[in-house]
Formats: sequence, structure tokens, C-alpha cells
Amino acid sequence: MKILVHLSDIHFGRVDETVAAAIVPLIHSLEPDVVVVSGDLTQRAKPHEFKAAREFLDRLPKPQIVVPGNHDVPLYNVFQRFFSPLTKYRKFISADLEPFHADDEIAVAGINTARSFTFKDGRVNKVQMQRLHDRMAPLHDRLTKFVVTHHPFDLPEGFKEKHLVDRAEEAMGVFLRAGADVLLAGHLHTTHISSTATRYPVDGRAALVVQAGTATSTRSRGETNSFNLIRSDADRLEVVRWAWVIEQEKFQEASTQAFNWTDAGWQTVGPA
Repeated sequence: MKILVHLSDIHFGRVDETVAAAIVPLIHSLEPDVVVVSGDLTQRAKPHEFKAAREFLDRLPKPQIVVPGNHDVPLYNVFQRFFSPLTKYRKFISADLEPFHADDEIAVAGINTARSFTFKDGRVNKVQMQRLHDRMAPLHDRLTKFVVTHHPFDLPEGFKEKHLVDRAEEAMGVFLRAGADVLLAGHLHTTHISSTATRYPVDGRAALVVQAGTATSTRSRGETNSFNLIRSDADRLEVVRWAWVIEQEKFQEASTQAFNWTDAGWQTVGPA
């Protein structure tokens, strides 16, 4: 069994320091095989925010799969936004915008969906689709294959279609043909789990879309700080949501959803 911790939207510059201090030892105690951070490491892409995010990442277990979000692109510095949008991200976080990890049970691939020409939206281009396909498709089918983006491929109730990553349908077809099993994202600060079978029906293949809330930001948008713990074991997957309890100033397990892999894709089997 492999364990992934999925954080998102940590937003240094608007961080609850009490939450951030509590989450680090907890994650170490969970002994993850991989830590995933699905974008928005900063609030306004400022150097001191990236430095703080870097220090936070350095305190977390390795290996890590980290991708940028739209908040990691400068907003008000027009020159940087259009001519060097991820220079500070590359300097402080990682020069690799398509990080990858694989072992004998899982493969985790990150994709950068942040773009200069839009303030909030994201996009996957054809080159990125092809590179992910070429990286994932040759891997053995027994591996559980994860794709990490900042912008989501599915939506909780109450969100409009414009919140989906651009070219989502085309990208999803490529990802599913490459054998993608689980897509991890953030952006909306809302926890959500769904199957691709509803929005992207593809014969013989259905992946899970797992959305994380904000792990440490004060911009909670009505949902308490949270992160996901994912247990991957052959044909079974469990997603445990850890949520911040304000009164007790600590994270607790809030819910668990379990899924079994069948010929029709992932099927919910209820709480573990």
C-alpha cells in the first residue's frame, strides 16, 4: 500500500500560521510515500511568499510532486506576468514544471496549468497532453497512475463550467488513454470527489477526480482548512479528508471514501 498526502492552495502571504505549524508534524506522522501540492503556493507571487513556501516544503517529507497555480503568476507586474511568469516559482520552488515520480505501485505526474493571459483560469495544451501520454502510457497497468494539476477537471455543485481547466475534454481523453486512474487538483478551496464517467464518458475507462480544499490559507471560502490522505493498494483506493477543528486547534479525520477498481472503473464502496 502507498500513501499520498494531497495539499493544495497553501497561499503563503495569507496563511494561518497556527494551521501551518500543526500540519507539518501531522504529515510526518502519516508517513506518506509522496507529498503532492497542487498549486497556489503563494498569494501574490512575491519573493518573500515564495521563500516562506520553500521553507514550508523543506519541512515536509520527500519525495514531493509540486505544480504552480494561477496565484504563483505575478498579477500586477505586467512585464513579469507576460514575459517571465514563473521565474520566481522556478527560482524558489522548482525548475521542473512537470515533476514525476514512479515506483513499483504508483506513478504521479504533474502538469502546469497556470497561464499569463488569464487571471484565474488554467489550460492544458497539446504538447503537455502528448508528453504526459508518452510518460504514462508505457507504464504497467498494475500501477495506479495519478495526474496532478492546479485547475480542476470536474466541479462541485454550485460552480460554473468556466472554472474547469481549458481543453478539459480533449485532455481527459488523452489522459484516460494513457491509463490515468486519479486526477488531483485544487483551485476552488472546496473538497470534492467524482468519477470522470459522468462528465467524460470513455468506453472502458473511468478515473477519479479528487479535489482538495485549502490546506493553510485564511481564504477558506466557507470550508475549514483541510487536506487529503490517499491510500492506494492495488485495486482499492481510500480518500481520507483531514479537516481543521478550530476549537481544538488541530486536524482530525473528517470523512473517508473508499473505492474498488472494476471493469467499469472506480466504484464507491462506502466508508472504509
